[in-house]
Amino acid sequence: MKWRKLLHFLMRIVSGVQPSSDILHIGNYFGAVRQWIDLKNTNNECFFFIADLHALTEQVAPEELGKRVLSIAKDYIALGLSGPNCTLFLQSSVLQHTQLMWLLTTSAAMGDLERMTQFKEKSQRATKEDGVNAGLFMYPVLMAADILLYQAEQVPVGDDQFQHLELTREIARRFNYKFGKGGFEFKIPEPYISIIGGRVMSLTDPSKKMSKSLGSDGYIGIFEDKDAIKKKLARAVTDPEGLKNLIEIYTIVSDPTDKADLIETIAKKYENKFSVLKEDLANKIFDYFADARSKRAQITDEEVMEILRSGMNCAQKEAQETMEKVNRVVGLKKL
Repeated sequence: MKWRKLLHFLMRIVSGVQPSSDILHIGNYFGAVRQWIDLKNTNNECFFFIADLHALTEQVAPEELGKRVLSIAKDYIALGLSGPNCTLFLQSSVLQHTQLMWLLTTSAAMGDLERMTQFKEKSQRATKEDGVNAGLFMYPVLMAADILLYQAEQVPVGDDQFQHLELTREIARRFNYKFGKGGFEFKIPEPYISIIGGRVMSLTDPSKKMSKSLGSDGYIGIFEDKDAIKKKLARAVTDPEGLKNLIEIYTIVSDPTDKADLIETIAKKYENKFSVLKEDLANKIFDYFADARSKRAQITDEEVMEILRSGMNCAQKEAQETMEKVNRVVGLKKL
């Protein structure tokens, strides 16, 4: 889009999230999405995508995947992830992601892929019937393509993806070493680690990160009704780690300027008053997402598809420019 060229952006940001469910919970929001919003609101050029190709490495029914994509896209739009400096799109709608992935496999070492912690963990959980699919093994290379395709300068990344980003940087360096003399090089993306937000733990097992896979009582959907939030918090564990988690969530939804002081204040205020803490926290969480909840109720499926199509067109243009340069330096002929 020509108008984008007229704007001055601070940094180019690229990030994506798998549609692992049709529910966005507060762990997703404060662990990743709020960082996206902050980056978008500080005049960065943002490319955010729904990683439906990555989702295929897991067992998911086709109709369920489509439902998740639509729901998560609606969530993102309601939360503010759209606008002149924010391209929201579907990963599979930009074919250059998989084209670049194949070329990057020649700069990726099997030993590096085998050492990826996430691959090891998921391999151990795989059943004998299903086995470990090759897509899971190649996941980090597709992630590298997702990032390098748009010449990202910074990538918001959590603890579970930091190793993959390091591999992306290494793949880019190898590619540049082999082909850089041809007049094109990938930018080496830097990690963006926000000091705001943080890791929200499960309500039922605070030793683990909040996740839908741990059961419905362990997470709070950002658009759940107040009664559902209250019931889940009422069942939340209040051992030392559980209480610490609840207070941490309280501080996050309070948006404090001095987090340390607020934690101490909350701990004193609710000492031995766990039920009151849970009641007040439920109200705070519900109110925190009130505006987004209202906006989401008004967004139609047609509006979502229009935004995703617009994002696709913008992303395709950027991706095609990169691929033309990549193809040239590796020696692929343009017919």
